[in-house]
Amino acid sequence: MTSERQTRFWIGAFAAFFFLLWLLSDVLFPFVAGIGLAYLLDPVADKLEEWKWPRWVASAVLTLLTVLTVVAALLLVIPLLQSQLVEFSTRVPDYLGALRGHATELIATVQSHLTDADINALKQKVSGAAGPDLIAWVGRVLGKIWGGGVALLNLLSLLVITPIVMFYLLRDWDQIVDTVNGWLPQKYAAIIRDQVSEVNSVLSAFVRGQFTVCIVLGVFYAVGLSAIGLEFGFIIGFGTGLISFVPYFGMLVGFVAGVGVAIAQFGEWQPIVLVGAVFVVGQFLEGNFVTPKLVGDKIGLHPVWIIFALLAGGAVFGFTGILLAIPAAAVIGVLSRFGIVQYKKSAAYLESDPDNEAR
Repeated sequence: MTSERQTRFWIGAFAAFFFLLWLLSDVLFPFVAGIGLAYLLDPVADKLEEWKWPRWVASAVLTLLTVLTVVAALLLVIPLLQSQLVEFSTRVPDYLGALRGHATELIATVQSHLTDADINALKQKVSGAAGPDLIAWVGRVLGKIWGGGVALLNLLSLLVITPIVMFYLLRDWDQIVDTVNGWLPQKYAAIIRDQVSEVNSVLSAFVRGQFTVCIVLGVFYAVGLSAIGLEFGFIIGFGTGLISFVPYFGMLVGFVAGVGVAIAQFGEWQPIVLVGAVFVVGQFLEGNFVTPKLVGDKIGLHPVWIIFALLAGGAVFGFTGILLAIPAAAVIGVLSRFGIVQYKKSAAYLESDPDNEAR
């Protein structure tokens, strides 16, 4: 097979794969969740196997512990969060009313220092920045994510299919890796193995480390906000930690929600400042201590690239796309760096222009 035919073959194979992924995205969620859990727990299974545990026993025990953990969360944590969410939803009109009153006072103060021309220009800029095109685009993205969340809402498939997929993949993980390794084209097998190893290093550092970071931040924000006395501080703080895998977005959402509730709840500025300080301190600790220690600073995934990957994955494949976004971002990032290295070694980069040398 010539190089050109090989290129066409792989392009066609990847195109067919992504088309199939898009076609089945609504039902793939429990399978992708099972694959992700098997990947995360494979090192634990390997360690148990080193301790003379049969592989199937280690896989069964890890699967059972995962199911028990999920069930315990559903029975213990979910009702608490649900009750707080219900109570919070009933308080939202009161919060909005209080915020509207503060905003009215602020607007009156600002208007007293602006002319009519300044106010009209400000309105035009705001309407242009949040025009109908932007709102429609956000609506389409959220609608696609919600539409692709049918599998997420189907708890039966998550509680039944996901553990089965996780167990069999965890049990046969090494065999699957060996089988796929045998399919590699011999000419490029070593190169492909090196890139897969790099992808695995990036994913291991990011996914396993970031999960721990989210839990640590969630506990910190929940304890800090609750200690200040912020209403619904636990759910705001812990929720902020859980969505902190999206760089800066999680902290920003939590900051807006926490400060908004603080403004509506407290009549003094000191508690509001303390609420803001909790998020500032949390962001400082995350950036300087927690993330460098648990994740590392050489994962090769830029925050902007992660945000784009999550938005793109959610817009195209729904919740399944969100799960696949980080692995896909890691693969593309590793392959891009490999491509740049190869480009800098090629004649296209190294050859000089004879006309420029003559000058």
